[in-house]
Amino acid sequence: MKRTAVLLLPRLSVLLLALAAGAGAQAMSIRELRTLEATEKEGKAYASYYLVGVLEGLREGVESSQRNGQKPLFCVEGRRLEPSMARSLYQTELSRNADSYEADMPVQLVMSGALRNSYRCTR
Repeated sequence: MKRTAVLLLPRLSVLLLALAAGAGAQAMSIRELRTLEATEKEGKAYASYYLVGVLEGLREGVESSQRNGQKPLFCVEGRRLEPSMARSLYQTELSRNADSYEADMPVQLVMSGALRNSYRCTR
């Protein structure tokens, strides 16, 4: 990602979180994400930022559950997991398990599956 995009990521995450809280936290569907990418001038960038936010939200959720003594859905366990990997994880999960996902399912479901499959817990 370009340097300016990297600098915008923390601000965008906060903005997306605020928008989600104000809008009843409705998740974007696979169809909506595809439409955003195809119709907006900066759609691909916006979609990438959204995927990064979903990735970071899921990771924070898992870390929070671990702090509360619950079993995590996925385990990073010192392996590399960076925001720049969000799109690749998402697209790989969609292509590997295309029959499992319908267009109206939430993007979070796909990302969660991607993280569970790529970062399996070994302990």
